[in-house]
Amino acid sequence: MKKITVLALILIGFNKLTVAQTAPATVNKVIDAEKDFNKLVERKGIKGGYLAVADPEGIVFRPNAVKITDFYNSIDKQAGLYTWHPNFARISVNGDLAFTAGPYLYQNGKDDTDKVFGDYVSIWRADPADGTFKLLIDLGIQHPEAEQQALTDFKNPPDTAKRVAASKDPFNGKNILMATDNLFNHSLSLSTLAAYKEFLSPEGRYYFPGFEPVVGQDKIMKFIDNEAIVITAQTANAGRSTSNDLAYTYGKARIKKGEVVSNYNYVRVWEKDSRHKWNIILEIFSAVENDN
Repeated sequence: MKKITVLALILIGFNKLTVAQTAPATVNKVIDAEKDFNKLVERKGIKGGYLAVADPEGIVFRPNAVKITDFYNSIDKQAGLYTWHPNFARISVNGDLAFTAGPYLYQNGKDDTDKVFGDYVSIWRADPADGTFKLLIDLGIQHPEAEQQALTDFKNPPDTAKRVAASKDPFNGKNILMATDNLFNHSLSLSTLAAYKEFLSPEGRYYFPGFEPVVGQDKIMKFIDNEAIVITAQTANAGRSTSNDLAYTYGKARIKKGEVVSNYNYVRVWEKDSRHKWNIILEIFSAVENDN
C-alpha cells in the first residue's frame, strides 16, 4: 500500500511539472517586472533603476538608438520624479518576450508647470540564465495631460496554446520579421490607409507625439486620415519570441503630417493571429530633430 501511495505522489508531481512546462506564461509575470522596475527607480533614481534592469542589448532612443547601459553610464544622476503604470500588456506563450505600455509622469520640481505627461512603451526579454525580465527597448511620447484614463488591456496567451521548443534556426525567424516589416513599409509608401487596413490588429494601439494613444483599428485609421499622415520608413532590426507568437521591429521614419515633414524613430510590436498572420498590435513614433 505504501509503495502504491508513493508511486501516486510521484505521478502527481510529474503531472504538475508537465503542466508547468507546457502551460503558456501569464501576463502577470511582466506586470510584476514593471512594478519592480518602478520601485527600483523610486529607490535608486532614474539612472540606477534603468541600469539595474537593462538587457545587455537593451536600447533607448536619445534621440537615436543607443544602448541603455552606454547612455546611463555616460550621464550624471538624473534628477526628477518619474512614475508610470502599465495599462496595455502582452506576453509570449513561452514567456521569453513581452511588452508593457501606459501613461507616465515626469516632474523636475515642485510646481505643476514642471510636470511632463506622456505614454511609454517597453519591450522586455527574459534572461536565459534565470528567466527574469530585462528591459530590451524603451521609448515614449509626450502629450497634454489625459482627460480620461485609458482602458486597461492585459491579456494572457490563449488557453489552447502550449509552450514550444525554440527554433533551431533563430535567424530564419528574424529574417521573416524583417521581410514583413519591409513589406509593411513598402505598402505605406503606396497607400498609408490601405497598409494599416491590411497589417493592423483590431486591438492595435497607436502612439504619436502630441496625442493621447489611439485605440482600435478604425479609430487609428480615422486619426491617420484626419491628420493627413503620410509615412515612408526603413527597417533597422527585429526580434521575436522563441514561441514565434510575439515579435518587434524598429527603424526610422519620415512622416509628412499635413504640410510638415519630420523625422522619427518607430517601434512596432507584432502578434500572430489564429491564421498565423503577423499583425501590428502596437506602434509608436518618437520624434527626431530634423536634419534637413
